[in-house]
Amino acid sequence: MRRTRCPPMEPDLRVVERSPVAFVAKIVLRTRAVAVTLGTTIHLSGATRGEFLASPLWVEHERVHVGQYRRHGFWRFLALYLAESVRRGYHDNRFEVEARERAAEVVRSSRTRATGR
Repeated sequence: MRRTRCPPMEPDLRVVERSPVAFVAKIVLRTRAVAVTLGTTIHLSGATRGEFLASPLWVEHERVHVGQYRRHGFWRFLALYLAESVRRGYHDNRFEVEARERAAEVVRSSRTRATGR
């Protein structure tokens, strides 16, 4: 397990590669690579920090989760997220929906600014 700071994002964010927490999520979600955000730490399994940082959409998605933790508080958000997952499933979890939508919006907006379109 390797922990590193995440320079392109807020200085207090950390990325943990080969995280046991993310490994469990990867098995449960049956996916090749996964990121799990806990507070201001992004846990990875099946992807390196470089691969993660190379995907603006993925980075923004996890940043939205960091904001959700900050908005609700660590333990409250964790409880809300887990309850929502049990009720609606991972894909329809309102926090995942928000993260997908806001991340896509940010990436789309930054591409528009970069190309001037």
